[in-house]
Amino acid sequence: RSVSRGLGDVYKRQIKEKLGTQREYAKALGYSEKTISKKLSNQTPFTQKDIEKSIKVLDLESADPYFFKK
Repeated sequence: RSVSRGLGDVYKRQIKEKLGTQREYAKALGYSEKTISKKLSNQTPFTQKDIEKSIKVLDLESADPYFFKK
């Protein structure tokens, strides 16, 4: 599996549904809003630790549909 280049609208909807704003998502992961913006726009990659935290914070069953392409 390779890391997906774009997280897409579905992932961004998850952020909005669970936390309300990108700012709150950034706080939950311990980043600035600017850093999260860069990660969401693929200017900076998500680390394995980011992915693991995202699964917990957003209550996802799996990272596969959001972070990996088959």
